[in-house]
Amino acid sequence: MIRVRGRRLPRRSAQLLIGLFLYGVGIAFMLRGEVGAAPWDVLSQGIARHIPLTFGVITIFVSIVVLLFWLPLRQRYGIGTLLNALLVGPSADIGLLLIPTGQPLWLRIGFFIIGLVVLSVATGLYIGAHFGPGPRDGLMTGLHARTGWPIWAVRTGLEVTVVLIGWSLGGNVGFGTLAFALLVGPLCQYFMRIFAIRMDVEPRSSAAQ
Repeated sequence: MIRVRGRRLPRRSAQLLIGLFLYGVGIAFMLRGEVGAAPWDVLSQGIARHIPLTFGVITIFVSIVVLLFWLPLRQRYGIGTLLNALLVGPSADIGLLLIPTGQPLWLRIGFFIIGLVVLSVATGLYIGAHFGPGPRDGLMTGLHARTGWPIWAVRTGLEVTVVLIGWSLGGNVGFGTLAFALLVGPLCQYFMRIFAIRMDVEPRSSAAQ
């Protein structure tokens, strides 16, 4: 048997919170790019066109609904999961307040690129802290575990579904949506290797077994 040491808890906690804040900022940059949003953000954008709530508040509600789908899948929540659901939306709203809208195309493309990189760094930070997956990632892995379908098939099915729903509601789908789908995986994998915190383990004593 092994026991995970908790001496890295302060660093892990700081990394989690910084990562979640930056994740929302990355979303805000991509939205201000206005060249196509990430799939789940297309959904939140579309809903925001019909409900008088901010993008961030709607993102929280979408996350809560996704977490409800975890229950029949018997997925286990982590503190990082719950904080992801509660904090990413408000940080996106802060970013949307600070980043100007209606900019020329070259600058909007720059906003999108900045947002994609910031979001990828943020993913590496919060996943590397080992406090649990985000709501959408947990839904993906839960469906994979219950259905036996490949991860890529589950993820593609989920994201195509939310893009179509969001687009039908008025969300922004464009070449940025496709660029996100193609680039976010490799970028996140790269930054996860950089920011992953090594979790020391040690054998439990026989008396504790």
